[in-house]
Amino acid sequence: MLYPDGDAQREYEWPGGVEDPRIVEAEDGMYVLTYTQWNRRIPRLAIATSRDLVNWTKHGPAFAHSDNGKHRNLESKSGAIVARTEGNRMIATRLHGKYWMYFNVPDILIATSDDLVDWTPLEDSDGRLIKVLSPRPGYFDSWLVEAGPPAIVTEHGILVLYNAGNSGQYGDPQLPARVYTGGQALYDLHNPLKLLARSDAPFLKPTEAYERTGQYTEGTTFVEGLVPFNGRWYLYYGTADSRSA
Repeated sequence: MLYPDGDAQREYEWPGGVEDPRIVEAEDGMYVLTYTQWNRRIPRLAIATSRDLVNWTKHGPAFAHSDNGKHRNLESKSGAIVARTEGNRMIATRLHGKYWMYFNVPDILIATSDDLVDWTPLEDSDGRLIKVLSPRPGYFDSWLVEAGPPAIVTEHGILVLYNAGNSGQYGDPQLPARVYTGGQALYDLHNPLKLLARSDAPFLKPTEAYERTGQYTEGTTFVEGLVPFNGRWYLYYGTADSRSA
């Protein structure tokens, strides 16, 4: 179990909690979890590892050591590590010698790592964090975009499932304001920053009563878990902070 405790991460996880887990395997079978530490001041993307999915070692904020701590207090969450599939397993995979992770909201940023524990957000030549996906006026993802489950290496590129929020002012008029839907983006295997394609309509959106019952009554299909099992993909998503579906 992973939970806020009286441990070294207490200052980052109390009193808000831990949330938004995404999980992949490392090459050696270690499970690597990205999750959000929430102390009700700054949300921080953090890393934990486990051999058995029961006992977890917390490694603290993912960006604590990058650039001498420059990004320790970066508001960050929703880490989708790039992984390949082998049968029923999702294994974090290096591209060009590095591990890669799409993360954050309201824009999706990107980071790299040598060990899956310490991560460095990518910056441009002016020191600004690089945005690889941003909201679009007129579309279902006009309010925000947020990284979803682990990103998948495919023959066509890196597939990123993402969560999208619709703006009531300049979004898709056929969708409610601030409704959460699911989108897909495809990135170049040779350059994980290069967007190749992006869906113009959501592949998943609220249609059922239980997807509109809870904290976000406009409707929520918040994609977070993606599992290959015996030749089929299983997608696990949240419904208005009331249920998982």
